[in-house]
Amino acid sequence: MKNIDYFYLLLCVSGMSVGQLLFKKAALSMPVFSLPEILKNSWFLLAIGLYGITTLGWVWILRFIPLSLAYPMMSLAFVLVPMLAWLVWGEPLHWRTWAGSGLIVAGVALAGSR
Repeated sequence: MKNIDYFYLLLCVSGMSVGQLLFKKAALSMPVFSLPEILKNSWFLLAIGLYGITTLGWVWILRFIPLSLAYPMMSLAFVLVPMLAWLVWGEPLHWRTWAGSGLIVAGVALAGSR
């Protein structure tokens, strides 16, 4: 893979990660969990829009990167989302999160090495 390929993959992973934060923001901003509340929640609609754009980007990426190389990179969202949640909302990060994140990064590096 070329360096630009990694950039596109990381952009896609970042978009999905930010989408998760937008879903959390949507959940926190709803006084009642109901379909009408969800459909009029601007944070939820923004998250859906970002997921749609990211999905289109993912399909475009898969035109020139093998799925066996691209898909392991998506697991980096499991690293980014807890860290972003810690930065944005002060959610706790336990040693298990750090250890698991390290294993995920090692796995991605192993799967991506050729």
